[in-house]
Amino acid sequence: MPSSAQTRTAQTKNGFTPKTCPVCGRPFEWRKKWAANWPNVVYCSEKCRRA
Repeated sequence: MPSSAQTRTAQTKNGFTPKTCPVCGRPFEWRKKWAANWPNVVYCSEKCRRA
């Protein structure tokens, strides 16, 4: 039987996987204000979006 560490995926906050910002390279997680648009969220902040 495989251990739970081998079968787990990286998921946090309501089951959404973390994303990485293409500008700064930092990982960011789901936020309530992005709930309706999470599949289209690319940047971690407005500052990175404008860069």
